[in-house]
Amino acid sequence: MITTMPLLLHSCLRHILLKKYCLELLTRNKFHYGKTELKLPLNIRYYVKRSSEHEDMTTIRNIGIMAHIDAGKTTTTERMLYYSGFSKHLGDVDRGNTVMDYMAQERDRGITINSAAITFHWNHHKINLIDTPGHVDFTMEVERCLRVLDGSVAVLDASAGVEAQTLTVWRQADKYSVPRIVFLNKMDKTGASVEMCLTSLRDKLHVCPLLLQLPIGKGKDFSGIIDLISLQSVQWDSGLSQDGSKCIFEKLTPKNGDLYRDALSARATLVGQLADHDEHIADLVLSEVPLEEISMEDIQAAVRRVTLSQKLVPVLCGSSLKNKGVQPLMDAVVSYLPSPKDISYGFADYYGTDLCALAFKVTHDQHRGALTFLRIYAGALQSGSTIYNINRKTTEKTSRVLQVYADELHDISQAVAGNIVAVAGLKKTFTGDTLTLNQTTAKTAAKAWEKDHQKKNPIKPHWEEMNDKDEQNHLELDMPVLAGVEVPSPVFFCSIEPPSMSHQKALDHALECLQKEDPSLKVEVNAETGQTILSGMGELHLDIIHSRIQQEYGIDADLGPLQIAYRETITDFADVTNVLDKTVGDNHNYVHMRLSIQPNHETTLFRHVEVSSSRENPIEHLRPRHLKAIESGITSALSNGPILRFPMIHIDVALHEFSTRPGTSLAMVSACAAQCVGQAVKEAHPVLLEPMMKMEITSGEDYLHQVLGDLAQRRSQINAVHGRQNNRTVEAVTPLSELLGYSTALRIITSGNGSFSMELSHYHRVASQEQEKVIKRMTGFTSL
Repeated sequence: MITTMPLLLHSCLRHILLKKYCLELLTRNKFHYGKTELKLPLNIRYYVKRSSEHEDMTTIRNIGIMAHIDAGKTTTTERMLYYSGFSKHLGDVDRGNTVMDYMAQERDRGITINSAAITFHWNHHKINLIDTPGHVDFTMEVERCLRVLDGSVAVLDASAGVEAQTLTVWRQADKYSVPRIVFLNKMDKTGASVEMCLTSLRDKLHVCPLLLQLPIGKGKDFSGIIDLISLQSVQWDSGLSQDGSKCIFEKLTPKNGDLYRDALSARATLVGQLADHDEHIADLVLSEVPLEEISMEDIQAAVRRVTLSQKLVPVLCGSSLKNKGVQPLMDAVVSYLPSPKDISYGFADYYGTDLCALAFKVTHDQHRGALTFLRIYAGALQSGSTIYNINRKTTEKTSRVLQVYADELHDISQAVAGNIVAVAGLKKTFTGDTLTLNQTTAKTAAKAWEKDHQKKNPIKPHWEEMNDKDEQNHLELDMPVLAGVEVPSPVFFCSIEPPSMSHQKALDHALECLQKEDPSLKVEVNAETGQTILSGMGELHLDIIHSRIQQEYGIDADLGPLQIAYRETITDFADVTNVLDKTVGDNHNYVHMRLSIQPNHETTLFRHVEVSSSRENPIEHLRPRHLKAIESGITSALSNGPILRFPMIHIDVALHEFSTRPGTSLAMVSACAAQCVGQAVKEAHPVLLEPMMKMEITSGEDYLHQVLGDLAQRRSQINAVHGRQNNRTVEAVTPLSELLGYSTALRIITSGNGSFSMELSHYHRVASQEQEKVIKRMTGFTSL
């Protein structure tokens, strides 16, 4: 039954709303779309003032939308904004009028580049949503957003199932144990198949999907869904409403014939899966309660429990572009994904009711300057308050606290735990930093953490071994901080130059701002040539950076040719002893050290040195500050390999002997370690490694042989060829050096009908003959 509000009520409500302060969105969803529909004039956005001082955390959902490129993430988000009442129009990616993709580069290319945050309301719940990119070049955006989310919606193309980038973002969500639900989008496409998608989820993601809905109709005939929990059909009729805001609910009965029987069978499977993982449903089944008598509330509660425990993954279906199935998806977000109250945040617990927040993103606004996006885990943050950055050991003042609505920002006086907000005024805070009220709060949390740590690991505290102030200050490094984000290694680099020397300062400022925004962008100055070098995740990534420098900063910078970011490693074991005996001024420095290195393909970058102390060679007086200085020297030495100065990976380092005299500076300890490792690397037969890319190429069957032939010329290893209707998907691993300009080549080969995605798979040793070519190409000389 669908009703509308009388005209008089419209007028009164509008009059009241216009007298309110415009702080937070009033949504239409106070009246559920399936019962009563509240129609508001949408020529303006309606806001009402809401107090956040006593916000109920159980009504907050911090979620992200993640998927492979072109699966429909942004379209799904746009429909959520429209049906919740936030947006007055249905945003279209192709038309470039979406709320979430607001950057010029995003609208021009029709892809999401920057993750965009927005807040809206649905069914009396506040949803903080982040729309993430799907392109692998911007995987860092997904990584840092998933770090702060409580739940996520994975969108799949129902005609393609799990695709390459879906695997990547799923692994990222696994890393942070984020509960997920799956939305099978594009059910109106030819070849869309629920069964194929379920099989794909099981085989590729190794999860147990829990189907909550069945589609009504196939392909172009897709008209709605069957809710297996309530045994209701929900259908969207274009004659009823073009925008999908109105739908028809019908309780299924035996009169519905095959539709009813299919729904009962699927519901029985649903209950059976829940009984295997939920005790309450298992008790009902063992008590021989008839299937139709198991209440909707019992099933919904069980689905929520198995979702939060990540035993099963709920699966829903619809078509965002055709405005079908999005409202039930929003219901599922509210019903099944966790609130901040349902999640334990580890280190944040040590801060109690004091502020504990993680900076997960930094952007630059032309009018407000640097904006830092924060996830607040504990306490509250007030506008204009002073906060302490634990990672940087610095105090900063917040000028404004802002609620984020994509590219619109609204001032709020206070933000409480469980929310995602932006803060203006922080100049020294970077992605991954932990913020609290002051240094006293940080030390109190550190003591609580140390006390709890000692109970779990009863070892002698560091401070009982420390005799001087320098070592006591080392305790500051042990303050409990929230784990930051892991920045992936860049695979491409190129030089960048300003149009003239007068623009050099402006270019340096632009690069500084962009690097702060995007941790996966590396900027460094080559010590030998003086050139500024950009390192990024791919051709598209560096192209977007170049475009932003031109459009946002007004600098017509020139990019040099793209180069491959190789790596170096060793192939043998080496054991080296080094002695540093040097007097600087009146200070006599003496360090004796013996290190060994060996290849280990299980490790990537060097993290920590292994202390190999024995009775024959005991290591005495190795204090924490000395160990840290040694590791700093080793890291510095391994950051530049002997062949082409690329970072060295897959290396284990062990410390066998160490001695020093009082008064020796830590810098000398680091220098001795760096010299020792540098000598050992040369003796361990270093080699060059090239990045290998895992690819997934999709093309028509008629072009398969041309695609395979081209890959063979690029030194590709073909792993599999799959069929999807009239298309073929090729899985391959290819050296990155062979893929420069591949997107253009693929379009030519397939007459514009092919597409591909790729991500870094691993680093592989370059053949000796190929290594000589690389060295000559990059230096102009052959190796000796």
